[in-house]
Amino acid sequence: MGRSTPVNVSPIFKSLDMIPHPNDISSQDWPALVSALQANPDYKVLRRLSPTPWLTADDSSAEHLSTLKGVVLDTETTGMNSLSDRVIELGMIVFEYELQSAKVVRVSRVFNELEDPGFPIPPESTQVHHITDEMVKGKKIDDRVVHELLQGVNLVIAHNASFDRPFVENRWPIFATLPWGCSIHDVNWRANGVGSAKLEYLTMLQGFFYEAHRAVTDCWALLEVLNMHLALEDQTVAQTLFDSIEKTEHQVYAIGSPFESKDLLKSRSYRWNGEIKCWSRVLSSEQALREELAWLKVNVYGHKRDAKVEIETFSRLEKYSDRPGEKRLQSLANL
Repeated sequence: MGRSTPVNVSPIFKSLDMIPHPNDISSQDWPALVSALQANPDYKVLRRLSPTPWLTADDSSAEHLSTLKGVVLDTETTGMNSLSDRVIELGMIVFEYELQSAKVVRVSRVFNELEDPGFPIPPESTQVHHITDEMVKGKKIDDRVVHELLQGVNLVIAHNASFDRPFVENRWPIFATLPWGCSIHDVNWRANGVGSAKLEYLTMLQGFFYEAHRAVTDCWALLEVLNMHLALEDQTVAQTLFDSIEKTEHQVYAIGSPFESKDLLKSRSYRWNGEIKCWSRVLSSEQALREELAWLKVNVYGHKRDAKVEIETFSRLEKYSDRPGEKRLQSLANL
């Protein structure tokens, strides 16, 4: 097909020859071009993510809102081990979540600082986040500001909190006093028809693309994801996470389970821990725990009168940290 052949490109351009070079298109014309593409079901347009013009803390139009205060957080580190590696970048966005609309409505503070870890950053880590030794040389994250930003916060949210939380708790113990939520593990993405929980993919579903793996950029992306509507729950991601603040999780350890029950346990989503040589499963409610104990009694332990399991309970103050939950032994005899 030649360049002069008429094609139905859009309501604006009747042939390929009529399409100007992007540099020749004025900023006023781009919205019309985007709308033309979006009107065609064969195309999906992604916009570069830029900080949404959220209401600011001193905006009187938002003062009447009934809100909770949250922080989205992301770290870049020298490696994967929270005991031996260090935080070299901390990004945080302090926001307000409005109860009636179930949406993030206001951003009050944005924080992003680098810190010198005191040793060379491994090259393989720099390949991920592009932070070099020269960039962090002599720098230190302001502890006073970190503590100030966390005052009155109801929930800290990270995308893969089990990675970020141990790092920041080791560096700033105040994070151990706050409830945490995880936008990967606290949302049933698959049940909501979403095939991947990667932040880049979720942001694309919201109509944005961005350059990942710098702390505050990832925070802005996560903030957009919090306003995503979940079809199954019929609520936003933010509401799902804030609703979970008071909830506890229970990890059931099937101690002393018969060897022949291993396939049955595996099929019920139990995981094997080689260190303690035990199968365990995480349950997200008291009702689920009661049902699971009854199932174990009948299907695994066969009504053994001395059968016991161990239950470890995690509140939002321990969840995703390296700290253990509250443990207890539970007899199955009287269930």
